[in-house]
Order: sequence, then C-alpha cells, then structure tokens
Amino acid sequence: MYVIVVGGGKVGYYLSKQLLAEGHEVLLLEKDRRRHALVAEELGDVAVQGDGCEVRVMREAGFGRADVIVAVTGDDEDNLVICQMAKASFETPRTVARVNNPENQVLFQRLGIDTTVSSTQIIFNLIEQQIEPGEVIPLGALRNGNIEVVAISVSEKSPVLSKSVRSLPLPGHSLIISLVRNDNAVLPESDTIFIANDTVIVLVHAADEPRLREIFAEKG
Repeated sequence: MYVIVVGGGKVGYYLSKQLLAEGHEVLLLEKDRRRHALVAEELGDVAVQGDGCEVRVMREAGFGRADVIVAVTGDDEDNLVICQMAKASFETPRTVARVNNPENQVLFQRLGIDTTVSSTQIIFNLIEQQIEPGEVIPLGALRNGNIEVVAISVSEKSPVLSKSVRSLPLPGHSLIISLVRNDNAVLPESDTIFIANDTVIVLVHAADEPRLREIFAEKG
C-alpha cells in the first residue's frame, strides 16, 4: 500500500515510521525546510520537502497512485484542502485528516473526508468517561473502515507493565497513537515503557479488539 503523509511533525513522523515498519511504501511531505532536514536524517529519501497544498507538489509526490493520503499538519484548513484536492483531482481512494479543533470535525465529514481523527476529542472523551484501571472502552468508530479508537487503562497487575511499545504483540495493524500519563498526552515512541495508570489510545480493527483486551488484561 502506498501512503502519503503530509506534515512532518511528531504525528506525521511517528506514523511514517510505523507504516514503514509494517512494510508499506511511504512518502512524507514537509514544507518547512528545517523540520524536513531533521526528519530526513531519520527517514532518508522517504521524507520530501514541499508544500502538500500545491498541485505541482501533489503530482510529483504521486498523489495519483496513492492508496491513502493522510494530512496531519497543525493547520485544519491545510488538512482539509489537501484531502479535498486528493479526492477531486487525483481520485484518491481514502483520505485521513487530523482535526486540531474538534469543532471542525463535522465540517470535515460533510465535505467528504473519509476519516477524521481529533486527539483533543479523544482525550476529552477519556476524561468524561472516567476509565477504571484495566478497563477497555471504545471512544468511537472511524467511518468506512471498521476501525475503532479504544482507550485502555493499564492496571498495576497488567502484563504490559515495564514493557515497551515495540515489544507488544499487537493484533493485525493496530496502532498505539497516544498515551495519557499524569493527565498529560504523550506521543509514544517504540521504546516508551508502560507504567501503572497509563491510559493507552489505540486504533484497532473491530475484529481484533478481543485480542487487544487479552494483551492488556490483568493476570492473577
């Protein structure tokens, strides 16, 4: 699968690394030259400097053959334009947009963006639902993909304690997208270690959720 990620911040960088680790073909677009240089040191030729809102750059990046376009810049307007152009001009099968302001989520959906992800809304839902240790709850479903966003609270008896993100045998193409630790949202790295009372935010295929529960379930 060919995935183009637009936005080389922490979200775009770690998402690209994860996709590459899973064997996908990836291109990461970042318009800021300094940020691109930093990302390119780690990802090499996968990282390309350019403005993902420009049609010329889109064409050169291969939007026409991409299976998925993911817009994760810090600007909602840019993310919307990128996904709309991908659909209208390049007939991209699937678009995913990061929504920084949750008030824009409905607008994105009305304008035809296939999938929207708002970390602000996810964390708000966590606070509202007051997850107990060891509990796994769904926060929502991503349209047209049978993908769920779930929150898992790590208890003091969880088998994942003191283990790294890299070492977990996550089912399918599940993806840990965030941790909430001491009321702060953290973007996990592959060597991040789980501790008690962490809340783990995971994208998981609906059919794989039972297996995900088993991995985090208390033992004994």
